[in-house]
Amino acid sequence: MKRIIPLLFSTLLLSACVTTSGNYVVTSAAADGTELKVRMYAQGSAIYSVRNAICANNPKATVFIHDAKTGEELKSESPYKCK
Repeated sequence: MKRIIPLLFSTLLLSACVTTSGNYVVTSAAADGTELKVRMYAQGSAIYSVRNAICANNPKATVFIHDAKTGEELKSESPYKCK
């Protein structure tokens, strides 16, 4: 039981670090650098679902995530290179 509490606390602490909130615009470019005509909006952690959907349809694309209000790139998640 003494080992479970620190593990649980660590898990909760780490999950709080990756929580994303806000509204975002998600765009992408093909592997050759041409801009894909995909522009999607996501709120909070939905950016991961949108990013994964783009990558599923466009392998090796690069996904860009920007704050919808400020236009600033979300540095922790963007640009993302699809595999």
